[in-house]
Amino acid sequence: MSTDKTPETTPEHHSTAELRAEADRARAALAGTLDAIEYKLNVPKQVKINTRRFTLGLHRLGDDNPLALAGIALGAAATVGTVVWWGVKTVLDRR
Repeated sequence: MSTDKTPETTPEHHSTAELRAEADRARAALAGTLDAIEYKLNVPKQVKINTRRFTLGLHRLGDDNPLALAGIALGAAATVGTVVWWGVKTVLDRR
């Protein structure tokens, strides 16, 4: 029976500074992960960001191609008008 310790079973010894540095790295990684999760799951923040993107896209489209923007606006207005007309017609037909 041998009492010699092989390198596989010898525990690693770290200085206090190394352990603190490792803990700081782990905390930073955890903080980054939590920030990423919060960013993805914060619905009001996502709505705000996507609204800004959409608005900026419309402004750019208006600057680059005003006729396309006018066509989109006309199509949206026609769609909304049609949906409202169908809704009113349905309500009146049920009476």
